[in-house]
Amino acid sequence: MVATPAFADETDPPAEFTVSGNVTGVSDYRWRGISYSAGDFALQGSIQVNHTSGFYLGTWGSSLEQDGADTYGSAEIDVYAGWSGNISSGLVADLGVTWYTYPNGTNPAASGNFIEPYASLSTTLGPATAKLGVNYAPKQDALGGDDNVYVFTDLGAGVPGTPVSLNAHLGYSDGALSPNRLTLTSADGGWDYSVGATAAVSKNLSVGVAYVGVDGASIGGFSDDTVVGTVKLAF
Repeated sequence: MVATPAFADETDPPAEFTVSGNVTGVSDYRWRGISYSAGDFALQGSIQVNHTSGFYLGTWGSSLEQDGADTYGSAEIDVYAGWSGNISSGLVADLGVTWYTYPNGTNPAASGNFIEPYASLSTTLGPATAKLGVNYAPKQDALGGDDNVYVFTDLGAGVPGTPVSLNAHLGYSDGALSPNRLTLTSADGGWDYSVGATAAVSKNLSVGVAYVGVDGASIGGFSDDTVVGTVKLAF
C-alpha cells in the first residue's frame, strides 16, 4: 500500500492562530516626533500572534542611539497585548497595553521601563481610512513620578491605479513625554505630526518616506524636523 500525502481541504476553516511580522530599516527612529536613534539609522522588527477571536500578543524592537548618554541603552524591546474587532458596521476598536523596556539602559528610574494602555477606533471614509486613538501612561518611576496622555489621529488612502498610499499623522502629548518637556522648552503639552507616502515594491516589500515635525526647541538629531526613509520586509 502506498501512503498518500494529506493535503488541507480547500473548505477547511482558517487556523485559529496566525503569525505575522516584519523587519524594517529606518533612516531615523522617531517616536512621537522625537528621535531615539540620535538622527541615525535604526534596525527594527516585530512579530505578532493573532487569534481568530481578535486577541493578539506581540513584541517590537529597535536599535537605539543617544548623543552623549546611554540612558536607554542600545535597544528597545516592547511587549504588547490586546484585542481588536468590529464593534459596529465599519467601526473597528483596538484595546491593549504596551510594556516599553530598555534592557541595557542606565536610567536610574527602572531603566526607563514603563507601561502604557491604549485604545483606538478605526473606520473608512470613502477611499480613506481613519483612526482616532489615545494612549495613557499612569504615574510611574520611569516617567519621573508623572503620567502622560497621548491623543492622536491617523489618515491613509491609496492612490488609484498605483502601488502608492498616502498617510498623515497628528498627535498631542501632555505630561512627562511632552516634546516641550523633553526639549526643556516648557511644561506645556506639545504636538507632533507627519505626512508621507508608501509604495509596495512587491507583496512583502515596501518603501516609504515621511516628513516628521514636532513642537519644542529644535535640537539636531533629537527634535528637529526631518525626513525619514523606510524599507520594510513583511512576512
